[in-house]
Amino acid sequence: MRIQLASALAVCASLWLSGGSASADTPVTYTDNGRALFGFSVPDFWALRTGGPREIEDTELGDARAVARVMGMRPVTDDNVWMGFVSPAGVASIDGGLRYLEDIDRFLVKDPTVSETTTTRIGGLPARVIRGTGSREGRGVNFTVSVIDLPKGRVAIAVAILREGADPAYVDDLNAVFASFRSLQ
Repeated sequence: MRIQLASALAVCASLWLSGGSASADTPVTYTDNGRALFGFSVPDFWALRTGGPREIEDTELGDARAVARVMGMRPVTDDNVWMGFVSPAGVASIDGGLRYLEDIDRFLVKDPTVSETTTTRIGGLPARVIRGTGSREGRGVNFTVSVIDLPKGRVAIAVAILREGADPAYVDDLNAVFASFRSLQ
């Protein structure tokens, strides 16, 4: 199963970099204090949830971390796939985004193992993409984390998680979301 998911992620990576051919249908704008930072499109038959700034706590360590608004989405009939976007205040560069991720990574995936780190462009902007495996809620996952350098001293962080057993067809939807990503500054 892990080999199939790894193959699906490899296809995702190649389509992601080439732009892909699937289309996402509902445009969404990520804002902070009334300022539009970036936009992307949510695929049909996916649910989008938004949250405001909050603190999350590691139950094992009792360690709280501030998290900006998270816009998370998943297929309406399947919880094996999840994708989320965040733009943390005060994080102004790709390197800063990577440091931010080091601070909150244990909230995303347990025991992460990075398999690949690449420098690319997403929505025409510089980006660093990290791929790997780990576990979440006791199940194996593959993850892709992207830190995208936005204009005016901000970054967008995108996380895509596919649990073991996820339908590889969702890769097209994830690629469509990345293909639709645009800075709005």
